[in-house]
Amino acid sequence: MSVKQLSVFIENKAGKLRKAVNAMSQAGVNIRALSIADSSKYGILRLIVSDNETAIEALKAEKFTVKENDVIVVGIKDEPNGLNSTLEILEKAEINVEYVYAFVSTKVDEAIVVFKIENYEDGLKALNEANANILYEDDLAKI
Repeated sequence: MSVKQLSVFIENKAGKLRKAVNAMSQAGVNIRALSIADSSKYGILRLIVSDNETAIEALKAEKFTVKENDVIVVGIKDEPNGLNSTLEILEKAEINVEYVYAFVSTKVDEAIVVFKIENYEDGLKALNEANANILYEDDLAKI
């Protein structure tokens, strides 16, 4: 099962990020990873959460626009060259990385990196062929 990421459009105004986070908190959703990219007027909050369906309902109830898409999550050795090795696999397969963000957990000895790539299936195939440690929803639930 692939990992589904939520992308939430947020106005770049005081309190809007907290409003989104609070909506999910009140609904009992745990945020496992997040990234936010902003411009002067808006931001895109990208999330890996414990329950996408509940998070989407909670966010939409607060009038946020939410999109769900597939990302590839890889456990990477938490050492110099760990990320570079994985990027090399994708580069050799001519796969473009649209964006990437990472998080760590005390429950594993690896950095956990989220990749949004142009062609999900090709990226998954290249990483599988290179024996990358691909993590799925069930794996993330244990972290």
